[in-house]
Amino acid sequence: MTKTITKADLVKAIYTNVGISSAEAGRIVVSIFEEIVDTLKDGECVKISNFGSFYAKQKKARVGRNPKTSEAFEIASRKVVSFYPANLLKYRINK
Repeated sequence: MTKTITKADLVKAIYTNVGISSAEAGRIVVSIFEEIVDTLKDGECVKISNFGSFYAKQKKARVGRNPKTSEAFEIASRKVVSFYPANLLKYRINK
């Protein structure tokens, strides 16, 4: 199994490579995540050049089924986030 990158890993990479304090790197990472979330909540997309795009989509309410009992229940309408990778990202992953 591959390693999962955590927020702490991102903070460490920033303060190691940029040379700023760990606390400042943590504030930067949190600030970036908050900006992405706020933009998606406003219904806008987030495009990161050469990485990809995040979109918030509204899904309609629908009827679902419990696979064990076949009992029907309603799944409420909700927003979901979709990610579409940029061509450069797909190329770099597959090379």
